[in-house]
Amino acid sequence: MQNPLDAALANPWGALRRVLGDPLHPGGTDATRRLLDRADVGADTRLLDAGCGAGDALDLARDRGARAVGLDRDPGGDGTIRGDLTALPVREDSVDVVLSECVLCLADDVGAALAESRRVLGPGGRLALSDVVVDGDVPDLPEPVAQALCLTGERERDVLIDRIESQGFVVGEVRDHREDLLAMRDRVAAAVDYEGLLGLFGARGDRLLTGIEDLEAAVEDGRVNYVSLVATAE
Repeated sequence: MQNPLDAALANPWGALRRVLGDPLHPGGTDATRRLLDRADVGADTRLLDAGCGAGDALDLARDRGARAVGLDRDPGGDGTIRGDLTALPVREDSVDVVLSECVLCLADDVGAALAESRRVLGPGGRLALSDVVVDGDVPDLPEPVAQALCLTGERERDVLIDRIESQGFVVGEVRDHREDLLAMRDRVAAAVDYEGLLGLFGARGDRLLTGIEDLEAAVEDGRVNYVSLVATAE
């Protein structure tokens, strides 16, 4: 039987979900509603939630009258399909809005994922996206944790915008959501006694605790941030 530390490292997203519940992104459902507003999601909008998770955003979109379909590697619930961000099983020009909340950073190939979003959107279609961005050095965390928290690879804000624009999108206002990220950090800190738990695992736990403390500091000083934007297909 795995000890709690190994279990959490093997499935960081699952560990976070047990602590925070869904939706598992900064700002929760309020942030999703605001992003849907900015993307003009309403009656009869054809929406694809790429990386739909438990389907909370699908419910919000359908409440507006949108025709919403969710895609995930492990789909669940009504109106969801199995698929990958880099090979969407959707026809060209068949979607009005692609919603991508805190999932693009998890794609194996970010450029290919953005190209797929552009392919399925017709002219004037919108990519409604939120994601983690990083400025400068990142905390030293185990690779599975760093990947799950979107801290690996090129995560700079300007790089993200350039990648989106290179696929034929016009990027609108980019909004910071640092306060939502700080609130999420505080929820996790209130629910988990890091020091007590990791203290049970000796030097290994001490190294992970140092990485977590460095991550909290990076969120506090803005090196790790969370942004949202709506980009329009040309």
